[in-house]
Amino acid sequence: MKANENKNGFLFEAVNYKILLIGLAVIALGFILMSGGGSEDPNVFKEAELFSFRRIRLAPTMVLIGFGITIYSIFKNPKSVNSEK
Repeated sequence: MKANENKNGFLFEAVNYKILLIGLAVIALGFILMSGGGSEDPNVFKEAELFSFRRIRLAPTMVLIGFGITIYSIFKNPKSVNSEK
């Protein structure tokens, strides 16, 4: 009968939520790093600014790392599940 009881708690522990928030912050930082690069004059193309290391390499890497952190936070097992066995 105890196996069918519903818990009225959160799905994850506080550590999981902290890791999830860190991952979301890293994803947001990656998108912020990708933004910008516009020109006031539509006839001028700023190749050096648009194709910079920050926008082509660093920002997408930060987004992928953020997705990895959030996936890790979801798959991380809480300690309470292991102690009930």
